[in-house]
Amino acid sequence: MIDHLVYATKDVDETIRALADRLGVEAAPGGRHLGYGTRNALLSLGSGCYLEIIGPDSGQPPPLEGYWYDIDNIDRARLVTWTARLEHIERVAAHAHAQGYKAGSVHQVFRETPDGDRLSWRLTFPTGAGDGLVPNLIEWDEGTPHPADTAPAGVRLLDLRGYHPDPDSVRPMLAALGVELEIGVADAPRLVASLETPNGPVELS
Repeated sequence: MIDHLVYATKDVDETIRALADRLGVEAAPGGRHLGYGTRNALLSLGSGCYLEIIGPDSGQPPPLEGYWYDIDNIDRARLVTWTARLEHIERVAAHAHAQGYKAGSVHQVFRETPDGDRLSWRLTFPTGAGDGLVPNLIEWDEGTPHPADTAPAGVRLLDLRGYHPDPDSVRPMLAALGVELEIGVADAPRLVASLETPNGPVELS
């Protein structure tokens, strides 16, 4: 199941404004990822999923190993990957490893909200596999409210699909995780989300 779409940017505030103009709903600040150098803003996409706008947090030093999603080097704000929500995350990651795909270790992660609350979850760190078309995995801890239930509403995800020069190189990794994503052929890899918004249909990539 799609948990959230990751929209990376070098300037969170500027991207909040740009997407508000385009989608007709303004994302709300989500909080800071302490130790990872980033902060985010969130927008509900309905049906238990949301859009995460993520970028550098000026209140933290840049991580020595670089930002997730290669934020240091992106040339524009864009969809860089997605995250799949499931149960028994350790078991799924181990199964994928046995199938030949290294989803990575499962880590405990938390985020502080602007109100001072603490959200916690377990996550496989992004690998960039399949040029961003292969998701990382998430399992929210019991008692943690899901961001889709608290983020600003009004936009709905209709469809998520990917494009890649060699789709057959990506599909085995998706299969190892037990997740599905329609992938078409294109010159360059990209994700495309079809959205229903107050401003009408929008394709976000």
